Amino acid sequence: MRLKLPIGPGALVAAAFIGPGTVTVCTVAGASFGYALIWTLVFATLATIILQEMSARLGLAAGMGLGAALVHPSNGMVFRSIAILLSVSALAVGNAAYEAGNLAGGALGIQAITGDSETSRYFVVMGLSLLAGLLLYFGKYGHIEKLLIGLVILMSLAFAGSVFITRPDVGDLLAGLKPGIPETGLFTAVALIGTTIVPYNLFLHSSSVREKWPGDTDAAMREARRDTGLSIGLGGLISILVLTTAAASLYGTEQTINSASDMAIAIEPAYGPVARYLVGAGLFAAGLSSSITAPLATAYAMSEIMKWKRNGRGFRLIALAVLLIGTLVALSGIRPVSVIMFAQIANGLLLPVLASFLLILMNRKALLGAHTNSLPANLIGVSVVIICFGLGLRLVLRALNVWP
Repeated sequence: MRLKLPIGPGALVAAAFIGPGTVTVCTVAGASFGYALIWTLVFATLATIILQEMSARLGLAAGMGLGAALVHPSNGMVFRSIAILLSVSALAVGNAAYEAGNLAGGALGIQAITGDSETSRYFVVMGLSLLAGLLLYFGKYGHIEKLLIGLVILMSLAFAGSVFITRPDVGDLLAGLKPGIPETGLFTAVALIGTTIVPYNLFLHSSSVREKWPGDTDAAMREARRDTGLSIGLGGLISILVLTTAAASLYGTEQTINSASDMAIAIEPAYGPVARYLVGAGLFAAGLSSSITAPLATAYAMSEIMKWKRNGRGFRLIALAVLLIGTLVALSGIRPVSVIMFAQIANGLLLPVLASFLLILMNRKALLGAHTNSLPANLIGVSVVIICFGLGLRLVLRALNVWP
């Protein structure tokens, strides 16, 4: 008898946003501000579940991914042109930058475990790139899904173990659920949202649900909704575990922490080598999982926009091109932490625009029939967009010295 897991395509989304970017930003947030920004991750997780449920419903009800829906003939020429411009910039360019951070982050995880020299990073990056390339070119959807589910479970166990070892203060942790942004914390708060509600996951999810459930049925809708809540909820919990570990072990120590690899090394003297192994294993799993999903999402979206055959030669070439560019950047020696933080901020600013496009599409009866958004779904979706837009706008205004 085969064991049927209650999670599926949602695990791809969780594996995508729990990458080295998330681990890095959560580590920096915990080390710099303690538990004060945990509420940001709770909000971002709930917002991600809401938007990704819409994306999954679009894929099942319309029979097409978000990329194809954006360029559907029922949309006006202006709408389609803007959508294509944003999609190409967010995916083809942005995901190549993310891929560099994914590969470099996975290598940092191995270095944290082995304590090896910087020279080993090149071999680890090449190894990760080769493994990801083989999976993307030869692997079937079912195999990739199972691998990513396994990596999400590994991350959950690794970071849960790190929290158990560091023993956070429960009172301080609960206090972090109260919304508030500490002084100099706005940049990090927007980055935490940008690293959780990832625009390219909207494309990935709407396409991958069709691989899992080809038909538009009530049973498929129910399974997709359950999978979305469970998988993304687990992903959000992993983010909170990372931030909690950093807050419990590093906040107030005045140590310079730029990545989870730094955290793994810094907490070893106080908590033993097991702590370093747990954080290193979690970071490695995050790097490997995201190095697969970023090219996969780009291939799905660009193939639909260009009206190429799904899983055809063009699909594989796009995925491998993103992987190749990311590999070259990762091997160039550019500091991955700076690249990751910039990418997360860009994500946070781009998100409200793409989420707005999704909300427009979710109210098109020509696409979704009876599965269009209800009034409560629209109100919740608009609220998420407004909050994300407000945080991003405040960040821009502060950068321009308009808002203190």
